[in-house]
Amino acid sequence: MTYKVGIDLGGTNIVAGVVDNKYNIVAKAECKTAVPRPEAEICDSMAAVVKEALKKAKVKMDDVAHIGIGVPGAVNPETRVVETSPNLFFQNWEIAQMMEERLHKYVKVENDANAAALGEFLAGSAKGSKNAIAITLGTGVGGGIIIDGKIYSGSNYAGAELGHMVIVKDGNLCGCGRKGCWEAYASATALINMTKEAIKNEKPEFSYMLNAVNGDLDQVNGKTAFDAMKDGDATGTEVVNKFISYLATGIINVINIFQPDVLCIGGGVSRQGETLLAPLRAIVEQERFTKHNDKQTVICAATLGNDAGIIGAAML
Repeated sequence: MTYKVGIDLGGTNIVAGVVDNKYNIVAKAECKTAVPRPEAEICDSMAAVVKEALKKAKVKMDDVAHIGIGVPGAVNPETRVVETSPNLFFQNWEIAQMMEERLHKYVKVENDANAAALGEFLAGSAKGSKNAIAITLGTGVGGGIIIDGKIYSGSNYAGAELGHMVIVKDGNLCGCGRKGCWEAYASATALINMTKEAIKNEKPEFSYMLNAVNGDLDQVNGKTAFDAMKDGDATGTEVVNKFISYLATGIINVINIFQPDVLCIGGGVSRQGETLLAPLRAIVEQERFTKHNDKQTVICAATLGNDAGIIGAAML
């Protein structure tokens, strides 16, 4: 059997997986990315986790067809160069050439969100569709677009930056430098900031959420408001409803533009399941342009989790 290897290069962890022809991950290995550090050191670490994953899978390098890498940032899959990766602090990184020197296998490279979208399209919640979009709610809002079974990334390979469409003119400052980006309102980071702000506006002695984090705002996470809402807390409910309304605004825009068969949502916030998805769908159903059409976009949770990026990278 021939295998492929997928590498998910993140700002925190490097994970490599050996993938078979049925999109199953046979074995994985990982290490810390430990940025910032030189390109060569990152490549050494990636090569090491690949070899470790192959050892765990009991697969020889001779049985590997090729290696794929998902990298955050603007990635040119034709030149196989990472043109810019703010999270990794690199520009014009000839990553494929450097990895080929270490592993002696052909290396393919793609944006990490695009790789994750491909993974969900091939083996996850978007399997069987023709056109699909994957949204990841994390530090930012990542997006991957599949059209007619192929990754869409635009003429400069930096397309699908869905998190950077403006949904509030002159709104909150985004990390990209613009104001009002969807990412500044619908990411897990934005949800945490909303939760903290809501707690600050309450009287400490009556704040359910402040008590839930033992009076330490640094303990607030993406679950805090959802957990409070489930326990009947009015402020937590208000935060969740506001967050979902912002999330819905961007999703309606995406659906109106692309009309995908499936739009799947990943990231930690997506683990709220129907608590998140049911009210989200209700807003989308009322406001989307095609609300009177028989065929509608299916909105669902991504199913592969962090494995989506590994499978997608392997199958580039």
